[in-house]
Amino acid sequence: MRPDRNDLLSRYGFPLDRFQVEAFDALDAGHHVVVAAPTGSGKTVVAEYGIETMRRAGKRSFYTAPIKALSNQKYRDLADFYGDERVGLLTGDNSINGDAEIVVMTTEVLRNMIYAGSRGLDHLGVVVLDEVHFLQDAYRGPVWEEVIIHLPQHIGLICLSATVSNTAELAEWITTVRGPTDAIIETRRPVELENMYLVADRTNDRLHLLPTLIDGHPNNDAVRLDGSAVRFRRGQRGSRERDDRGLRGSGLRHLATPGRVETVEVLAERGLLPAIYFIFSRNQCDEAAQVCVESGVRFTTDDERARIRTIMDARLDGILDDDLAVLGYPRFRAQLESGVAPHHAGMVPPFKEVVEACFSEGLIRVVFATETLAVGINMPARSVVIEKLTKFTGDHHEQLSPGQYTQLTGRAGRRGIDDRGTAVVCWSPFVRFDQVAELASSRSFHLRSAFRPTYNMAANLVTTYDADEARQLLSLSFAQYQADRGVVKLQSRLHRLHDRLEGHLADAESPFGDIHDYAHLKAAQSGKRGRNDPIEIALMRLRPGSVIYANKGKYRGPVAVVATANRKGGLRLTVVTAGADRLYLAAEDFVVAPKPIGQVRLPAKYAPNRHDYRRAVGRLIKAAKLEPRGPRERSRDGGTSYAPHPVENDPDLKERLRALGQARRIQNEIADVESRVEGHHHSLAAEFDGVLEILRSYDMIDLDEWRLTESGERLTRTFHESDLLIALALDRGTLDGLDAPTLAGLVSTFVYEHRSQDEPPRPWFPSGEIAARWRKIEAISVDLAALERSVGLSEHRAPEPTFFAVAHGWVAGEGFAEVVEHDLTGGDFVRTMKQLIDVLGQIAQIAGDGGTRRTARQ
Repeated sequence: MRPDRNDLLSRYGFPLDRFQVEAFDALDAGHHVVVAAPTGSGKTVVAEYGIETMRRAGKRSFYTAPIKALSNQKYRDLADFYGDERVGLLTGDNSINGDAEIVVMTTEVLRNMIYAGSRGLDHLGVVVLDEVHFLQDAYRGPVWEEVIIHLPQHIGLICLSATVSNTAELAEWITTVRGPTDAIIETRRPVELENMYLVADRTNDRLHLLPTLIDGHPNNDAVRLDGSAVRFRRGQRGSRERDDRGLRGSGLRHLATPGRVETVEVLAERGLLPAIYFIFSRNQCDEAAQVCVESGVRFTTDDERARIRTIMDARLDGILDDDLAVLGYPRFRAQLESGVAPHHAGMVPPFKEVVEACFSEGLIRVVFATETLAVGINMPARSVVIEKLTKFTGDHHEQLSPGQYTQLTGRAGRRGIDDRGTAVVCWSPFVRFDQVAELASSRSFHLRSAFRPTYNMAANLVTTYDADEARQLLSLSFAQYQADRGVVKLQSRLHRLHDRLEGHLADAESPFGDIHDYAHLKAAQSGKRGRNDPIEIALMRLRPGSVIYANKGKYRGPVAVVATANRKGGLRLTVVTAGADRLYLAAEDFVVAPKPIGQVRLPAKYAPNRHDYRRAVGRLIKAAKLEPRGPRERSRDGGTSYAPHPVENDPDLKERLRALGQARRIQNEIADVESRVEGHHHSLAAEFDGVLEILRSYDMIDLDEWRLTESGERLTRTFHESDLLIALALDRGTLDGLDAPTLAGLVSTFVYEHRSQDEPPRPWFPSGEIAARWRKIEAISVDLAALERSVGLSEHRAPEPTFFAVAHGWVAGEGFAEVVEHDLTGGDFVRTMKQLIDVLGQIAQIAGDGGTRRTARQ
């Protein structure tokens, strides 16, 4: 029985939009749906319609989310509506009413249930995959594809996504692997967005708040203002010391990123609060909130401050006073009572929950947040400020993508409250206004699969499917689907490039002589190679098809020149040996100037990256009549005179040289495209073979029998980024015979990741014996990394011992205030401990030693 759509109208208080009605119709027709719509537009309504449909049909529903915070929030929402007895939660941290008819869970939990053949999938009617665009996440993305591929075919899918430009492609892929799937697309925001540009003009002591776009085009006033700035390179000093009067006279100005307090004041004056102020640094979020307090910013009344204190007392009641002190509670409280707050992953969950609750009630006017707040949490604001369009990734700065910009600005504008939302981007010396305008006007957010075979995935494929089926399932991935579609486009492009190449080569041929030989000589005479060296000149005389004698590395024998390329240090030859290998030769690879000893006619399709091409060239070399090597008549010190070249008599020489230049550019492009085609065809299969080879080398799999060993079976139940490393440590007994604190400390080396730019502190171990255990784990990792390099796989993340002392102390009974160092935030402690608890829970199930299982449970 389908739910009455009028019930939804009364529940939400606003009429259904076109895309919601289209999604309902698709679900009623028994189709899967991919719903792509802006933040706050009501995608969740579609999910709840599907859940209600299944509930009335007596079937279960699963609602998955990419992060635990979203899972917790959605659990509360559904429990409020359906009642606690009908809704469950499974996140690894929490297990509440897991047999309920509606269960909220992280995507990883569902993937694990599928591989385990859980009875929890019985009577399951629909799965909601929220934030499905996370499938492009480098580490966690493959989980979404595993679920879509392996979920029993009779179960419906409701995929919810941010607006992406290739939603139809995603829906077409799901159609190929699961059946009819409709792409439901909504590009219109529920609340109109106005993009603004905020500039501090220090020369004139003014703040300029300008529209970024006017009629869809960059604002000319902002273009002129940004163009008047005196820009300095990173690290260049002296900009503030320049004479402002001189700048006024020159028409140049000192523009600057507006201060955080003055930005907040501008927003307050313009009626643009509440606001979320994005700063891509945890420490700076904390500093910004404190600077506002110290500058006297206060947005709250006495009644509001009393309500804030009530919320804080209720949410933080279970935390000890000593622990609150370590977490900076007095400072945090003062910030909240002023109406400002930070929000980032370094805060403990109860602190973040206080901020979210106060903001939702309108008690906080400004939240300084990192980008983690943009992922799904329901905290809309009237305006959003993005201080910088660049963020540090850990080793370099990169500009926000259109998708990231859309995700951040999606919080601007509260449906049913605001007529419009405002996104404010601050001026930066490192990002020009035209880049800001391009980002604000872009609608391009192309979803790319990050699917790759992991060790755990490979082990589960081996235990569940035969070899052919396993490879077939890999070929069903969205990554392979995109690659195959991409290959079709690349092959079409190759065909056009070859046609163009043949035309340009024909136009370049001269009846007066060898145009290739002449071009090389002209390059030498012009001095482009840096010197008129006899060997360099001899190289320039060679043309594709010339056979010379080479002596490089272990190879000594004839080679055929297939391409030449001008490089900074001189000419580089691409050659193919008689054994079908490819080599690169330059002047330094020769003692005397090389002389052609023969000529072959190269295959028509230029493809030196392909083995079949190189094999054909090798056969031509072996079949050619080659002259013996000549005497060493020219040394590196000898000279060479230039005789007039017959091609100089060609009246069309200029046009022929232009055609030859075009041909060489196209040859380089062909090589690049063919390399990409080859990579598309073989990357996933090669990765899978590499993973299987590593598992075979560790005796976890018998490839001849296509079965797992006992060690491999353990890997199927190890779900973590360091899955194989953990399985190997268990297999070798490295974690056996330990007490609970020490086991926790050693297991923490698999889960902790030092993210600070500063060097990690020296690790602490309780004894030399335990330090030796750590070195064994480190040695296993080094060995695994070497194997991964040898088969062409990306190296795993190495274990990190920094958290050992914290985990050991906590499990040994020390308090939070005692174990947390000054450089470890409360949020990092909680997140790492939750991951550690999850892995210890797995070890309690899979360890071969009974004592280790008991200690892990303890």
